[in-house]
Amino acid sequence: MSTEVTHYNRTSQCVHWLSAIVVIGMFAAGVWMVDLSYYSQWYQTAPHWHKSVGILLLALTLFRIVWKVVTLSPKVEGASWEKVSAKLAHGFIYLDLMILFVSGYLISTEDGRGIDVFNWFTVPGAGALFEGQSDLAGLVHEYAAWTLIAIAVLHAAAALKHHFINQDNTLRKMIGASK
Repeated sequence: MSTEVTHYNRTSQCVHWLSAIVVIGMFAAGVWMVDLSYYSQWYQTAPHWHKSVGILLLALTLFRIVWKVVTLSPKVEGASWEKVSAKLAHGFIYLDLMILFVSGYLISTEDGRGIDVFNWFTVPGAGALFEGQSDLAGLVHEYAAWTLIAIAVLHAAAALKHHFINQDNTLRKMIGASK
């Protein structure tokens, strides 16, 4: 009996696409939020939602990492350099997400207040851990967000290249389609 998996399971597929949508939405919201004035009706609301969704995305990402470890995944297709590149890109995406989560947390909690997540629960604040924490964490957060979007674009381009040029199953594995 073969234990080879040909497609990602439904949970992996759903978490992947939900994460992608949330990351794109969070990026767009972040770019929009930096230009909000103090007098904007969104000045308080948008950051609250951004932080709340960020905490939920952290939980989803941690679940995703655990799920990836405990379930079987299909083999990566392509040339050996493509397989190595895919593994490195996936690892970098997770690392970059963690940098975003930590930097966002450091920005939000420098004043000692916790992060209120949609009035459901509060993540305790760490306070100021180093001089200029929110400014430095803000720069890291911005660069990490732009880097994540750049890697996501490369990731999508690679999937499309595999689908249309190589005509292999790379994209089909993540959408549940068969050849």
